[in-house]
Amino acid sequence: MRAYVLVTVGPGKAREVAHKVQALPGVKMANACWGDPDVYVVVEVPSGDDLNKLVIEKIQHLDGVARTSTHIAID
Repeated sequence: MRAYVLVTVGPGKAREVAHKVQALPGVKMANACWGDPDVYVVVEVPSGDDLNKLVIEKIQHLDGVARTSTHIAID
């Protein structure tokens, strides 16, 4: 399952959060970007449960993360 996770972070945290997210299992790409949201993440995981764990238990708990928005790819 592939999903796109859009991450909003606190001021000055985009690069730091992108680097931390990039190191997580299942993350294929994490880029700090200008604008809102601050970090774009591509993930590939075996199941919805794995996606929940990655986003809710890992990404949302990183220092500096204010909000996430997850979009599951259908194709």
